[in-house]
Amino acid sequence: MQSVNSLQLTFENRVAVVTGAAHGIGRAICRELAIRGAQVAAVDILEDALDESGKEVEEAIAAHGSAGAIRLYPCDAADSAAVKSLAESVVRDFGKADILVNVAGGVAGQVHQPIEAVSDDDWRKVIDINLNTTFYMIRAFAPYMKEAAYGRIVNISSGAGRSSSLTGIQAYTSAKAGQIGLTRQMARELGRFGITVNNVAPGFVLSNPSTERQWQAMSKEQQDGLIESISSRRLGTPEDIAHPVLFFASDFSRYVNGQIISADGGLQLF
Repeated sequence: MQSVNSLQLTFENRVAVVTGAAHGIGRAICRELAIRGAQVAAVDILEDALDESGKEVEEAIAAHGSAGAIRLYPCDAADSAAVKSLAESVVRDFGKADILVNVAGGVAGQVHQPIEAVSDDDWRKVIDINLNTTFYMIRAFAPYMKEAAYGRIVNISSGAGRSSSLTGIQAYTSAKAGQIGLTRQMARELGRFGITVNNVAPGFVLSNPSTERQWQAMSKEQQDGLIESISSRRLGTPEDIAHPVLFFASDFSRYVNGQIISADGGLQLF
């Protein structure tokens, strides 16, 4: 075990797998890990946006003179067979997987409807992309982390999973609450193998086309009311979410397991 005095916030010689890497929060996490030396496997179903993300991260690596790198893996993380193949490819390419950050999720273009109007397909799609993706990724990568007796898993949930959704989408709140429960259970199960599993719950962040649409759909009074309800009196940025991820992904958090950080500017105070 490293001595406390030798710990640094660096990810050199670490391999980090990040889902939802094409936009906003996922892209910021890729960048922040890579400029600190990580070898990043960036995963997303959106191939064109993933290519753009990769170019942006490569530019940041060059600007910082980092030893980090990024490699792109187009993949549907809601497809369990594709995720199994992904894990095999990443470990074959890099030799290991030290860090897994599960960002993939969202509302699948949905808006609030009364519960009686929510279809089975609407419900399943949001559960699939938020909760099942996290389960599939952990299931696929945990064996490699067990073998190495080391791992850092960070799940990105939402304030909706700790309370309720601003947009009122029932499946989203349920999926994110389920992801927080999965985080705690996996921390209990995997901790003995040197693997920590933690969770960052963002507040409202303008991080992708979906959240931009949600923001623009609000009236000026609703927008002002939301900002007024945040203790820090501003919306978050993707970097505001990436930075607590760095803590959970590092050895500074080696004795922190099964925990949730609300990165929401003080919107929800527990």
